[in-house]
Amino acid sequence: MILIRDLYNIRASHRPSVVSIGNYDGVHLGHARLINVLREQACRLGASATIMTFEPHPHEFFSPENAPPRLLRWRDKIEKLERAGVDQIFSLRFDRELAQTSAEDFVRKYLVDGLGVRHLVIGDDFRFGRKRTGDINLLRTLGEAWGFTINAVETCEVQGQRVSSSRVRNALSDDDFELAARLLGYRYAIGGRVAHGDKRGRNIGFPTANIVLRYDNVPVWGVYAVLVHSQGRSPLPGVANIGTRPTIGGERVLLETHLFDFDESLYAERIQVEFQTKIRPEKRFESVEALKTQIAKDSDTARSWFAQASQTGE
Repeated sequence: MILIRDLYNIRASHRPSVVSIGNYDGVHLGHARLINVLREQACRLGASATIMTFEPHPHEFFSPENAPPRLLRWRDKIEKLERAGVDQIFSLRFDRELAQTSAEDFVRKYLVDGLGVRHLVIGDDFRFGRKRTGDINLLRTLGEAWGFTINAVETCEVQGQRVSSSRVRNALSDDDFELAARLLGYRYAIGGRVAHGDKRGRNIGFPTANIVLRYDNVPVWGVYAVLVHSQGRSPLPGVANIGTRPTIGGERVLLETHLFDFDESLYAERIQVEFQTKIRPEKRFESVEALKTQIAKDSDTARSWFAQASQTGE
């Protein structure tokens, strides 16, 4: 797969293309439907199946304090799109210039002149351009003028409702990981490289594998039973806290995972922390001893959940 970072990196070899445009946050079942059509059309036309996406998310540019939580870190999104079988990802920096680009200029500059678009695959509610004035009717008009065709893919539904990134976020906020998995097509996880921490967990008897999160705005928060996936190992059960660790005066958002009956080093490895069920919200304790006691209780709760899940075949 080819990753193209911004317009100035497009080469002749990246054209022609069949393109789908979107944030693709979560790469959920609705996105999978678009990608299937994208690949079929690319094969039919002998062109590259290309995803155009944006970094940062437009909501983060326009209103960072009100932006919805990201479901996937940027690297995880790219990896999922690669596994979905796309040929190219065109990651376009969303900035003031792009935000002010009219719908017609966007199509000309990035799709026609840039990617040499032959066919466009979009959702049936797709809007684009300055003030979101572009829609499918404009695209059909421009396609006739500039030589590309369009597929408007019908909405994907689960349980009679539209699959969307917002609906996945709501499911995670409600601690409904089963619904989130049905919408995503996989169980929700956060990935990252294990970093050295302050060793506080080890000092109180609960060593942790720590992932520092770039963004404070995450869709899960608190203490969870988790499975950790790492290369060359079976999934490892544990208990994780995602938050700022208020008892010890933490400031940055950290994902800390204590693995059960595991004493190997994971430092510098990339892992995926897969969320199974929520145990409790994050809270501030009066002392480190009180925190230690609570972590022991959380670990027992998580172990009991895994034991019950194993008995019921989940």
